[in-house]
Amino acid sequence: MRLGINLGYWGAGMDADNLAVAQEADRLGYDVCWAAEAYGSDAPTVLAWVAAQTERIDVGSAILQIPARQPAMTAMTAATLDSLTKGRFRLGLGVSGPQVSEGWYGVKFDKPLARTREYVEIVRKAMSRERLSYEGEHWTLPLPGGPGKPIKLTVHPEREHIPLYIAAIGPKNLEQTGEIADGALLIFPAAEHLEATALTHIRAGREKAGLTMEGFDVCPTVPLAVGEDVSGLADMFRPYTALYVGGMGSRKQNFYNQLAQRMGYEKEAAEIQDKYLAGDKTGAAAAVPHSLIDSTTLLGSVERIADGMRAYAEAGVTTLTLAPAGFTLDERITALRVGTEAMERAGLA
Repeated sequence: MRLGINLGYWGAGMDADNLAVAQEADRLGYDVCWAAEAYGSDAPTVLAWVAAQTERIDVGSAILQIPARQPAMTAMTAATLDSLTKGRFRLGLGVSGPQVSEGWYGVKFDKPLARTREYVEIVRKAMSRERLSYEGEHWTLPLPGGPGKPIKLTVHPEREHIPLYIAAIGPKNLEQTGEIADGALLIFPAAEHLEATALTHIRAGREKAGLTMEGFDVCPTVPLAVGEDVSGLADMFRPYTALYVGGMGSRKQNFYNQLAQRMGYEKEAAEIQDKYLAGDKTGAAAAVPHSLIDSTTLLGSVERIADGMRAYAEAGVTTLTLAPAGFTLDERITALRVGTEAMERAGLA
């Protein structure tokens, strides 16, 4: 199992600290550094900035939002970043959610699976430097009856195959991800539930494509916090968990709420959502069960974190992406170093 880090969103007042975290992860031998986007900072600009100031760590988008860009533009961005970084770029894609897709980008959130499949096919075709033509339900290239013609990407990526990941939560999306991608970006992963909530669906997709799990990157993001007070550390993540389980998406379309239900928290997920959507964010955070937080994070001493890492490796995780928590840069750097120490103690390094 390899280690990565996730810097999250940029522009929250910790940009210099985030760069220092990325540089320390690079020095410690972490495998990949991911950056996110929603409706603030964009991922490619951040990744280019980080890559220019690191040496060996890969940089990856977790995620580039599909409704934000035409697929050919995403291929251009991926090829450019791969070239500039000398082959250190990983392309992570996702459909975002209905509120952002329709409210921010003005793109209807319909048929996300079919849209994702077509998008990936076009991106892969463009990155392979074929002349780009495509006929699908959502995209037709070139547009018929006009002056457009099939065009070939002029930039040469560093590699023939840029690793492509998809952020997936629901069973159908996970299955399709196994079929068409090189890796899956997962969130709120509990080691004891990983087979039922994710891997069984990914494996079905791999089998549909005539593939095995060999070479497929199972890549969950896991918050990491170091200390002796596990309950207190878990409380740090109550607002974060409540935001996703309670407030991401609508009442009918909240993928994180549905995931919590599949992990056995049906009643609790409903209560969190009810309170969050009613404006009671404090009550929603208080309603998050300790066990839900504890099973989807790495909290506590080095030994306890090592045990958690070993459980993730045994469950089938191939790249464990850490989100090191702390109120200061020193605390986040310490968490990074504990991550490598815990990997060694778990016998995984």
